[in-house]
Amino acid sequence: MQEGAPDPGLYDYHPNKGRPKIEWPGGKTCAVWVAPNLEYYEIDPPIHPKRNPWPHPAPSVVGYSHRDHSNRVSHWRMAEVMTRHGFPGSVSLSVALCQHHPEVVADAVSRGWEFFSHGIYNTRYSYDMTEEQERAIIEDSIATVEAATGQRIRGWLAPALTHTPRTLDLLAEYEFDYTCDLYHDDQVQEVKVAEGLLASIPYSLEVNDHYGFFVYNMSGREYAETLVKQYERLAEEGANSGTVMCIPLHAYLIGQPHRIGPFEEALEHIAKDGRAWLATAGEIVDAWREQMGRAQQ
Repeated sequence: MQEGAPDPGLYDYHPNKGRPKIEWPGGKTCAVWVAPNLEYYEIDPPIHPKRNPWPHPAPSVVGYSHRDHSNRVSHWRMAEVMTRHGFPGSVSLSVALCQHHPEVVADAVSRGWEFFSHGIYNTRYSYDMTEEQERAIIEDSIATVEAATGQRIRGWLAPALTHTPRTLDLLAEYEFDYTCDLYHDDQVQEVKVAEGLLASIPYSLEVNDHYGFFVYNMSGREYAETLVKQYERLAEEGANSGTVMCIPLHAYLIGQPHRIGPFEEALEHIAKDGRAWLATAGEIVDAWREQMGRAQQ
């Protein structure tokens, strides 16, 4: 038998059965966090040899203007629904938005939302970056978001989900608390880094609205029903050990008039169920790390 590729060693293997019991505040069984992607897409970005940012020749007037709906209209539609039902946002931020559309960032600040970095632009990719370039993006993200929001970002979602082999080690070196770039679990897990600590908080591709509408071709109603099914199962299993559900959103998708109604119904269902802890990503990681510290003593 041919030997397979080695384990990349990103995290240890912990089968779900037999793990330490996680308990969320108030006896809740599922920690639910919402990750609005507040992004900026360049109309004519530099072309990367490994990936074309638009499926047709740039400048992409259609792609740019479709996504610009987020920053003109649908962010507020989405945010008001979240606020109405008590869901804080943990913002996956294209950091350049602080300069391009500070009004959007200011609105999220006014709602008390948490911010983490999604790179500078979602049309710039990390493939083949030098260490100097990657450090510059991390340092720019820290400084720019702190100047715009007063927050020192604690988390990271790689721009357009692109990485280098050193990304996770650098995040730990810069004292980030969590990454959203691993999709391997329904609970917070430790990431194996060269030095320091870094947690992986469950993000999601399966219930990401981008995948729901662009990959799985769901209707707004089907996507909302999927959110409820995802939550119901995780809340049930979380009675044994607390689970985490992420709802990743893009306002230009979920905030369209024909989709926002079913989405609001899903949020209302989760909020009223009684088993959900509506939290930010940072709050979830802090609660998990506190319990893991006790478990190791």
